Amino acid sequence: MNTDRHSFKSDQTDALSLSVYNVGYEKCQGLHSWGSGVRDHYLIHHIISGKGVYKTPQGEYHLSAGDTFLIYPYTVITYTADKNDPWEYYWAGFNGSDAEFILDRAGFTRECPVISADFGSELKDSLERIYRLSGNRSSDLVKMTGQLYITLGILMERSGSQSRSGSTAKGYVTKAKNYIAHNYTLGIGVENATDFVGVSRATLYRAFMEYEGLSPAQYITDFRVNAACRLLEETELPVSAVARSVGYNDSLYFSRIFHKTKGVSPTEYRADALCTKGENKAFSVDKGI
Repeated sequence: MNTDRHSFKSDQTDALSLSVYNVGYEKCQGLHSWGSGVRDHYLIHHIISGKGVYKTPQGEYHLSAGDTFLIYPYTVITYTADKNDPWEYYWAGFNGSDAEFILDRAGFTRECPVISADFGSELKDSLERIYRLSGNRSSDLVKMTGQLYITLGILMERSGSQSRSGSTAKGYVTKAKNYIAHNYTLGIGVENATDFVGVSRATLYRAFMEYEGLSPAQYITDFRVNAACRLLEETELPVSAVARSVGYNDSLYFSRIFHKTKGVSPTEYRADALCTKGENKAFSVDKGI
């Protein structure tokens, strides 16, 4: 049984590009353990006293006061307080489209999900402020997220890891993909993405080829075409409206790009999709489902 635990769990976790799932503080008893198991979100623990062990598929980490460890979503982990000197920590669980990029720039990797740096009381105080702002009103969620950004900024600033080239390349891809997902309807191109990420076209090209196996331009095209497929399947919008909805002002050019990518025209794709739906529905009726 835990001797001292204070926590908050949000009822709303999908409203923002970074959302707090849970936050709290715990002073554990000796050998208190969680796992093995997985979380469905990112979870940071910052140890303020005591010791413990954190186990991941990549390794085992013996940690103590001042260390900060990250749990990645859907990764089998276990963490256990020391028998004689159990740890005491603050934690924050979160997720969202900004999470991976920020954590990468903060210095965390799956191979080494631990940061040891002198944060003084700054990181602890910031995590505690998230808890004190907790609540399920929309205004509470925004305040908690704002403080979470500050907390992650502290990690980025103190870890001194912004220059790690390999992780930075992955971060460029993540940031560009998030930008594309939120702006593809506006007719953006590779130049817009490189300006947003803050790198050259050549740098972004190399990063995409390394982590996605295709160029940024092809990624944008594929993203738009796949979005168009959903609209063709799920709506009755004319092809010209579908084209505008995914960032193409010229419907003839859109049709050429669509045919080159999918092997059929948008009209043929919609007809095939409707035919497939009709066949599935007929099959379900025949089977008595």
